[in-house]
Amino acid sequence: MSKYIPYGRQSITDSDIQSVVKVLKCDFITQGPQVRKFEKALCISTQAKYAVAVSNGTAALHLACLAAGIGKGDEVITSPLTFLASSNCVLYCGGKVVFADIDSQTANIVSSEVEKNITKKTKAIIPVHFAGQPCEVDQIRDIGKKYNLIIIEDAAHALGAKYKGSHIGSCKYSDMTTLSFHPLKHITTGEGGAILTNRKDFYEKLLMLRSHGATKDNFVNKSEGDWYYEMQMLGFNYRITDIQCALGVSQMKKLGKFVQRRRRIVELYNKAFLDNPYFDIPIEKDHSFSSYHLYPIRVKTNYVHSRKDIFADLRKNGLGVQVHYFPVYLQPYYRELGYRKGLCPIAEQYYSKTISLPLYPKMLNSDVIKVIQVCMKVFDKYRN
Repeated sequence: MSKYIPYGRQSITDSDIQSVVKVLKCDFITQGPQVRKFEKALCISTQAKYAVAVSNGTAALHLACLAAGIGKGDEVITSPLTFLASSNCVLYCGGKVVFADIDSQTANIVSSEVEKNITKKTKAIIPVHFAGQPCEVDQIRDIGKKYNLIIIEDAAHALGAKYKGSHIGSCKYSDMTTLSFHPLKHITTGEGGAILTNRKDFYEKLLMLRSHGATKDNFVNKSEGDWYYEMQMLGFNYRITDIQCALGVSQMKKLGKFVQRRRRIVELYNKAFLDNPYFDIPIEKDHSFSSYHLYPIRVKTNYVHSRKDIFADLRKNGLGVQVHYFPVYLQPYYRELGYRKGLCPIAEQYYSKTISLPLYPKMLNSDVIKVIQVCMKVFDKYRN
């Protein structure tokens, strides 16, 4: 049987395994020193002042929305071409999701579409850095300032990326940035996520929200002893373990190499696929440094009607391709909320064309060559 190449895969080495084993032999396997060590590593890498590590990327988005004060009746603008969590986090808080259309090449949210959708009820914007290509967060920041809105960057795809020389996650253009450490992301903690911010008020609130809304500092009731802790808001158990964070610390040491390898694979793809007649390849804006979480190709018009068959054929030939994403508002649950087809026509058109090819650091050059050869062979079968 020929080798199966998935679209993404974690990169775990012996050093990662030993870091986890070491923690398992320690006194603390949760709520211990590795959590803070991982948070510090994230701050050093992204240049953010504060980091709060949590149980997963969805929890990070949820807590960011809660820290921003999003509640019933508030509107939050985000992209329709993203994973469900980018919008579900608003619903968790009782808010309403407003979807703004995307750029046809980068699949990132368009600032002019964001501004067009602002109302008196708008509370925040959640721009998504799709596939590792940073969106134009400076323009979104300016819109946020103009209308006094909170900006929460969803950077689940973009750890290691840069925008105009600034690290994604630095929060230079936003109030908070969220990350995911799912195995398919740039680094992994198994499951896990984080919120980055430069605002101390958000940081302190996030710490409490992560752990049941409780604190052992800044008490309302100061008459109790050292045993005392105080619940000051309704929070959640979104804590991450020291086991996971030990893996995260080890993985962060290799982030630069991981991104470098991803970019090298993209170079090989781009060189092989340049000016091919079947599909368009991803672009990287001049002012951006993409960390390439995904390599989404866009099937040309003449082949759109065959995309389903092409997708199946690629998988049959050993490529674990995927589609990113079915527009969120077309999901049955969102349809029941009143969202309808045609809301974001460019996002819908992008969805009809896209296929994500395998891309992860442990891919061998021989794997890359196989992907290229299989793609060209399969697409050629559907030549008109």
